[in-house]
Amino acid sequence: MSLYTQRGVSAQKEEVHQAIKKLDKGLYEFAFCKMYPDFIGGDNAYINIIHADGAGTKSILAYLYWKETGDINVWKGIAQDAVAMNLDDLLCVGVYDNLLFSSTIDRNKTLIPGEVLEQVISGTQEFFDELKKFGVNIHYLGGETADVGDVVRTIAVNGTMMARWEKNKIITNEKIKAGDVIVGFASDGQATYESEYNSGIGSNGLTSARHDVLNKFYAKIFPETFEPSLKDEIVYIGKNKLTDSIQLQTTNYKPQTNIGKLILSPTRTYAPLMKVLLEEHFTNIHGVIHCSGGGQTKCMKYLPQPLKIIKDNLFEPPAIFKLIQENSGADEREMYQVFNMGHRLEIFTDEASAQKIIDVANEFNIAAKVVGRVEASDKKELILKVNDKEIIY
Repeated sequence: MSLYTQRGVSAQKEEVHQAIKKLDKGLYEFAFCKMYPDFIGGDNAYINIIHADGAGTKSILAYLYWKETGDINVWKGIAQDAVAMNLDDLLCVGVYDNLLFSSTIDRNKTLIPGEVLEQVISGTQEFFDELKKFGVNIHYLGGETADVGDVVRTIAVNGTMMARWEKNKIITNEKIKAGDVIVGFASDGQATYESEYNSGIGSNGLTSARHDVLNKFYAKIFPETFEPSLKDEIVYIGKNKLTDSIQLQTTNYKPQTNIGKLILSPTRTYAPLMKVLLEEHFTNIHGVIHCSGGGQTKCMKYLPQPLKIIKDNLFEPPAIFKLIQENSGADEREMYQVFNMGHRLEIFTDEASAQKIIDVANEFNIAAKVVGRVEASDKKELILKVNDKEIIY
C-alpha cells in the first residue's frame, strides 16, 4: 500500500466515482466538466455549467508557514489555489469569461482568526482584478464562511464557479482521435502574468508533499495539522523545515527561496493563455485535460473511444517533485499518478497546429512542447516514458 493511500487519500478517487456513478453525466459524457441544458436562460444554443473545487490540504501548509514565520500574506496564495482549481477545470471545456464565483470557507475559530479570513477573501478579489486585465472576467458573489471547529481542524478554502456558455464554443473531448499530438504546457517557471517563480506543484498531492518533505518537528509542535489515528511512521517523515533555503537551477535564472514558498507556490492559472488559444485556435483544439488529481493519468478518464496515449517526451520534473521523491522514496509510477510532474495542462490537436499553439504559450513565457501522441487501439491504454523506462497504466 502506498504512503498516499495509508494517509487516507486517493489519487484516483475510486470511492468517489463509485458513489456518483448513477448521477446524470451531463450532455457530453467525455467532457472534462459536466455541462447541462440552459436551465437558466431556456436557450437551446447555450449550456449551463457549475463546478466546485478548492485548495485541499494546501491550507494546512499555509497554516504551518504562517505560524512559523508570521507571514500572513501566504493566505492570499490559498485564495488563488481555490479559484484556479475551479477556473482551469472550466478552461478545459472552453469556458473562460463572464464567470460567477462563490467561496466556501470552513474554519476552526480557535486557531484561525479574522485576519486570516480577511487575507483569503481580499486575496480572492485581487486575483480576479488581475485576471480582468487579460479579459477574463470573474464576478465575486460572496459565499459562506462557517465556524465549524468540531469538523475542521484548521481551515478549508473552497469555491463554486458557474457560467452560461454558447454551445458552439465548448470543448467536449469527442474530437480526440488517433493521429493527434499532445501539447503540454509547463507548470513551473514564471509566466508573464506571475510575480515570482512558480514551483509547479498546483493543489494536488499536497498531503504527500507535506508529510514526505517536512520534519517530525511539525507533528510535535502542531498536532492539529494531521489525523491523529495515522501511524507515526507515515506522519511528517521528511528532513526539512519550511524555512530551509533552497537554490533552484532553472533555465534562465537561479532563484533563491525556501522549502515553504516552493511547496506553497500558488496554483498557476492558464486562463490568459487559454483565452487567446480558444479565441484564435478553437477549431484546432480537439480536447483539453487539466492534469490535476491523477496527474499524468488524468487523460484516461476522458477518452471518447479506445485509444493508446503515448507520452514519450515529457518535461524534466521541476525541483519540487524531485525533492518530494527524494524524501519519500516513491517510485515513478506513483509520482506520475499523484503529481503533474512538469505540465498541468495538455491540449490534443493535429500535428500541423501544434507549433502555433506552442508559439502562443511562449509569448506568455510558458514553456510548451509536444509531449506525446494518440494511436489507434482496441483498449484505453497509457504509456509514459520516464528515464528510459516505460510505465503502463
